[in-house]
Amino acid sequence: MSTTVVHSLWTTAAEPIDKIPAPSVEYAQLAPALIVVGAAVVGVLVEAFVPRKARYYVQVFLTVVALVAAFAAVVGLAAGGYGTTKAHIAAMGAIAVDGPALFLQGTILLASLVAVFTFAERRLDPEAHGNRIDSFAAQAASVPGSDSEKAAVKAGFTTTEVFPLVLFAIAGMLVFPAANDLLTLFVALEVFSLPLYLLCAVARRKRLMSQEAAVKYFLLGAFSSAFLLFGIALMYGYAGSVSYAKIAGVVDGSVRTIDPALADTMGNDALLLIGGAMILTGLLFKVGAVPFHMWTPDVYQGAPTPVTGFMAAATKVAAFGALLRLLYVVLPGMSWDWRPVMWAIAIVTMLGGAIVAITQTDIKRLLAYSSIAHAGFILAGVIATTPDGVSSVLFYLGAYSFVTIGAFAVVTLVRDAGGEATHLSKWAGLGRRSPLVAAVFAVFLLAFAGIPLTSGFTGKFAVFKAAAEGGAGALVVVGVISSAIAAFFYIRVIVLMFFSEPKADGPTVAVPSPLTMTTIAVGVAVTLVLGVAPQYFLDLASQASVFVR
Repeated sequence: MSTTVVHSLWTTAAEPIDKIPAPSVEYAQLAPALIVVGAAVVGVLVEAFVPRKARYYVQVFLTVVALVAAFAAVVGLAAGGYGTTKAHIAAMGAIAVDGPALFLQGTILLASLVAVFTFAERRLDPEAHGNRIDSFAAQAASVPGSDSEKAAVKAGFTTTEVFPLVLFAIAGMLVFPAANDLLTLFVALEVFSLPLYLLCAVARRKRLMSQEAAVKYFLLGAFSSAFLLFGIALMYGYAGSVSYAKIAGVVDGSVRTIDPALADTMGNDALLLIGGAMILTGLLFKVGAVPFHMWTPDVYQGAPTPVTGFMAAATKVAAFGALLRLLYVVLPGMSWDWRPVMWAIAIVTMLGGAIVAITQTDIKRLLAYSSIAHAGFILAGVIATTPDGVSSVLFYLGAYSFVTIGAFAVVTLVRDAGGEATHLSKWAGLGRRSPLVAAVFAVFLLAFAGIPLTSGFTGKFAVFKAAAEGGAGALVVVGVISSAIAAFFYIRVIVLMFFSEPKADGPTVAVPSPLTMTTIAVGVAVTLVLGVAPQYFLDLASQASVFVR
């Protein structure tokens, strides 16, 4: 009897079915992300097959070429009108190719290219056993201080795996702000988060602190990913789809068709509110907004400084891009619900970052709290809910990312016997010992403070103007007060560098190779150009501020 049942099951299952439709993927429009992923995979193969002596040069060359090619692809798409007239949803509804996506991808690629030069820097530390060394552990797998680590240093090993890891992280960041459904968003989040957890743990100096930073980042990052995933599940229950357009349609009531399997839950506002809140929590964690900022100072301080600079700039750009798309494309019909919450978060983020930064004694922690305050300023532009709000946020992200990478590149130069001298007391009198480095750092600090003729002023002005016009005038007042508080500790560092006596046992400023010089020079150039003549870039951002729905 049972055999016949099984047999009948087999026969019904074997009836011919219609052909499964092949997915249509527009590879040319996904080129920026595909180029970076391809290069990352090649980088892994390089680690396996290229002799150890040549790996560093091959990896640096491969990474730079990939980022330049990907940026060229972004420019090509923008020139082809995909940022404006031809903006559409590609890859079966998974990826949006539109102005904000292309602008953010271009920013991420340029910032990453500049940041990668600091990864490749090998002249700052004195040579060890006749080998040039970089910021990363000789052998990441060995226990800090163990014999195997000493042997690896002696043999001149280098962790060239950081280059493929960075490429994987960049690939995830390129997809993150362009994701057009919640699953793509989650996959992109994991693709760029996991390499960052690893990169935080591989500092050559202060290995234990570096590993502690990575563990904190990993645990808190896993929490935020879980929140995001839970939010996605609730949102699917509410709308019966993970596609942004479908969810937006159910939110504003234009989609009425109900999936019978979800008839009981679809349109249930409790699911929408809780799911939306959880997804926002996951994104605000990546942005580093208060109260989801706890990881920022510890991770920024413990990670290798090149990684900190890369992470501080590129992750913020990607996360704010995803946040903008979520609020402006999926939940515009709910702005009455999310705006008051975002108001509160923006206010505590601006004030919290600025006030706590005053008490910091470590330059990397100070920059970490400063980045939290900047997240608050950018949120003011997000809250505007106008096209000007989008364009001001895009401009601010572009300006901020280069200042950040430049500032962390300068931090790598100031060294004592134990590696980087990050304690503020060590920076006293730096302006007399090496005026050029101190002057460059002062330019970056003034840009962070939002002093006129720097990119920071233009960015803040644009964001606050958009917020005021969007009806968030009170937020602008808080922002200006926070900026004044923040200016205090930036200028305190400048005073410390130029008006204090240098200590006899103070740190020295290492002479970098052309790589780090390029990073710092580009940072200064972008800071001044966007401060003195920002109009072209403001126009570019405003052209790129329309999301495809």
